[in-house]
Formats: sequence, structure tokens, C-alpha cells
Amino acid sequence: MRILLSNDDGIEADGLKCLERVARSFSDDVWVVAPERDQSGASHSLSLMNPVRYRGLEQRKFAVEGTPTDCILLGVRHLIPPPKPDLVLTGINCGGNLGDDVTYSGTVAGAVEGTLHGIPSIALSQYHTRRDDTKWATAEHHAPNLIRRLVKEGWAPDVLININFPNVSEENVKGVSVTFQGRGGPGSVLDYGVDPRGKPYVWINSQRATKRNIGGSDVSAMADGRISLTPLNINLTHLSAHKKLGDLFNDDV
Repeated sequence: MRILLSNDDGIEADGLKCLERVARSFSDDVWVVAPERDQSGASHSLSLMNPVRYRGLEQRKFAVEGTPTDCILLGVRHLIPPPKPDLVLTGINCGGNLGDDVTYSGTVAGAVEGTLHGIPSIALSQYHTRRDDTKWATAEHHAPNLIRRLVKEGWAPDVLININFPNVSEENVKGVSVTFQGRGGPGSVLDYGVDPRGKPYVWINSQRATKRNIGGSDVSAMADGRISLTPLNINLTHLSAHKKLGDLFNDDV
């Protein structure tokens, strides 16, 4: 199969190199289109006010001055000749994409964009409690079999798959849990300071507020040392609320 890889940590990220090794374990037709620089927290943003520039690093590998969404769009519509990719893989993110974080994540957004182009898409993240102790071997060991099984079984066209690997060594992973998206506390952690000119600033920390450990959620799976596999729906409509509001408001003017 033809596979398109991207991420939000940047073209030189360790997680992207790990993902490339994973992809090449079952395909020779692998393309990499990733941001030139770290785009963590970019979510599903597009670069609309400036031209998007890119450079080729080697055959089938490009660095893009833009967001993860830009990368998938350029890969599918411009950089990769027909046929379009059979699969989009994004990540492997340095840190979990759990609970509310999926709405901020450029890694997840890349998979969203792939899904919008009609391509089965999977976002992968390696959860950690300390960045310099990220257990890449856990994701690299378990990802290939998960991806093979998912591709073999298939899933709905308006769904993307969000996978998080726990912060344990590969031999200590307790299994796989199909989970729902958890919830976190409100807002991000803020760091306050004063610059050398005496002006105050606020730095939005990549660390989010404490997440709620609810049974069956992606957050709970990480606490239990299990791989979390969460199917996310592109359509954000809340069906029961839609029906209730329809009963109240649907009327002729």
C-alpha cells in the first residue's frame, strides 16, 4: 500500500523516524510530508494568509513551512503523484493525545485531514510523564500489528483512529483497550514571567490540566498500562441534543 506519514513535532522528530520504521515494516511505498518546525497545538489549522513553502529532503520526503493539515493537503493534492495514498499515519507524537487534548493536537488533526480526503487515517502517540524518558520502543514494537489488524478489518469512512501507547516498556504493556475520549480539567497550565525588558508575559505550557481517570476512557487505559484505541467521529453533531432541539425549534416561520 501507499502510505503518507506526517506529524506535528516536526520533520526531525524522533517519533516521526520511529513511525517511518514502522511503516516500512509493511510497505516500500512510504511518503513523508511533515512540518519544517514543531507545530504542537496547531490543531486543524490551515495556513491561509501566507504561501506554503516546502523543500524536498530526499525522494518521497518533504518538509513544509506550515501546519500538519497543510502537510496532508499538500501531500495528497500536490506532492504525491496518483494514485493517492491508501493510508495516512500521523505521529508518533511525543506525549499522549488523550481526552480534551485531541481537539488541540496537530497529530490528530493530520488524521482528520486524511479522513476528509477519504483515506483511512490513524494518529499515534507515545504517552510519557517525562519527555526525556519517552519509551519509543513500546510504540515501535506494538504499532505494526495494530495497524495491520486495523487495515485488514477496516472502519467507517467518517471515522479516524486515535492510538495512545502507555508509559511502560514494550514487554509490560497489559493489552489493548478500545476506549472513548476522556475529559480533562479546564484549560492549560500557564507559566508566568518577566522578560529582560521588564515586561510581563504568560507562556502557555504544553502540559494540560489534570485529566479525569474515568473507567473505559483513553486516560484510564494509560493509567492501567494498556494501549488505548479510540475511534473518533468526524461529524461532531450530538444526535440526542439534535433531536431534542429539533423538537423544540423545528417549525415553519
